[in-house]
Amino acid sequence: CAYFPLIDVTGAGNGAEALRKVDYMRPNIIFTDIQLPEKSGLELISEIKQMYGDIVIVILTNSDSPEYREQAFRSGADHFISKVEDSCIESILARTEETMSMGRSTDPGR
Repeated sequence: CAYFPLIDVTGAGNGAEALRKVDYMRPNIIFTDIQLPEKSGLELISEIKQMYGDIVIVILTNSDSPEYREQAFRSGADHFISKVEDSCIESILARTEETMSMGRSTDPGR
């Protein structure tokens, strides 16, 4: 990533795979959607927060309804970004920069 050259970025095909990768990699920040195959993003967030409360979780979704926002925050999301907002990219960069500036390690094996 040109903005954050020391960040490792990985993806997951579904919620179950994402949870396995979180257990292995212990990321600083996770971007997820609400709708995922095999496990909802809300379930994923709740499980991650129960195990690793310090991981910052950002919902990045096409849905911008108040109900989704409320559910996301109740599940433990730290931030909610709508992909349809004009400021979507700026919000992603701001959340990433904020997380990295908190003095957290970027080493996935920390």
